[in-house]
Amino acid sequence: MAARQRARASIARRPIPSAVRLVVGLALLVLVGTLLLMLPATATEEPLPWNVALFTATSALSVTGLSTIIPARDLTIFGQMLLLLLIQVGGVGFMVVAVVLLRLFGRRVGLTDRIALSDSLGLLSPAAIVQLTGRVLLTVLTIEGVGALLLYLHWRNDPRLAEGQALFYAIFHAVSAFCNAGFDLFTGTPGYPDGIPRDGATLAVFGGLIFLGGLGIPVVAELLAFARVRRFSLHTRLTLLVVALLAAGGALGFFLAEGRPGGTLEGEPLVSRLMISLFQSISARSAGFAGIATLDELTPASQLLMMALMFIGCAPASMGGGITTGTFAALALSLWSFVRGDQHARFGGRELARGTVQRAAAVLSVSLTVVLLATWLMLLTHDATLDQAAFEVVSAFATCGLTLGFTSELNLFGQLLICLMMFWGRLGALTIVVALTRQPRPHPVHYPEEQILIG
Repeated sequence: MAARQRARASIARRPIPSAVRLVVGLALLVLVGTLLLMLPATATEEPLPWNVALFTATSALSVTGLSTIIPARDLTIFGQMLLLLLIQVGGVGFMVVAVVLLRLFGRRVGLTDRIALSDSLGLLSPAAIVQLTGRVLLTVLTIEGVGALLLYLHWRNDPRLAEGQALFYAIFHAVSAFCNAGFDLFTGTPGYPDGIPRDGATLAVFGGLIFLGGLGIPVVAELLAFARVRRFSLHTRLTLLVVALLAAGGALGFFLAEGRPGGTLEGEPLVSRLMISLFQSISARSAGFAGIATLDELTPASQLLMMALMFIGCAPASMGGGITTGTFAALALSLWSFVRGDQHARFGGRELARGTVQRAAAVLSVSLTVVLLATWLMLLTHDATLDQAAFEVVSAFATCGLTLGFTSELNLFGQLLICLMMFWGRLGALTIVVALTRQPRPHPVHYPEEQILIG
């Protein structure tokens, strides 16, 4: 009896795994955000129904941007400020906010919280995590502040925006762009029937913020410290290379597909065509801002290209989702090494750590399974075409927020399914799987190996 009681006490004292803490923490934030958005002061007319509030809160906290409402029309100023707060918390990560609040109230940050925070930031070690948290928050606010200043200086003379409105719009869209959220306050207003402004200056600022937000906290930290240390880690070198290749390749694809006769950019000048193509390539990987007003009129080639870019997504520990550039790079290097006959994946004089390729393959397999299952369920429960359903599901999974105009047609089951996909996409496949599975146990018994046919 005493031994059983000691076992129960040991289980009770066992710390909650960091993956479980991240899942539960985000779920609680979604619940709080839903309740706040249901307040009467949030909506311009009647209070938001629970399913609409849940969808909006999940989209904001997962920094996705899919919405069944038009924020500029359906939310009050208070509601828009609440939406901005949810985007910011979802972007920097609720664990960062939690640690900052603990420090402000003089509370000690325990080892379990440090491990959970290092997991949420994609760091390999929890060493000096509290000091790093402060620098991360300061860096995020500085980048957003610079972006907001540039947007305000550009928009303050716009006759369609009042003085105070231009300032609030600049702050809102700088946060939304850097956090790769995709929410905007232009859609639904009389002066902007096609959504966000698409002039060169606006797209340049938006694109820069989206690009920085999609690099990931570890990469941004190394970029800021490069003048002092004069070296990059393998992760940063791979991330910068893959991001540059995806941006350039995506821009070329859009330019070719939409610039030909019948494409949406057919009548645009060459410089405008190049800028819109580059912006859409950057935004498609997770931000959700549409450089082209009528996405449902894109050619099938561009829609397929966008789904591929969204599925890959941004860098690990960034503001975006998808399988991440790290997974894509690990699988690509592994394939290249296999073709060359090498036993280990190599890049830049380094070998990838053991288990990296296995984790990447696990992320790809689980992600493909989830996306295919969700798309099938969407087709089963909605009167939608395959391209509409697949595009919506991949956009939610990648926390991108782009849509072919199908979000407003979702029924209750579809809204809940997309909420689940956005939630999954923000935390990542490995986090969800680890949180739902038991810890691996050692197996003292090994069985004889046998080959199976592959390919």
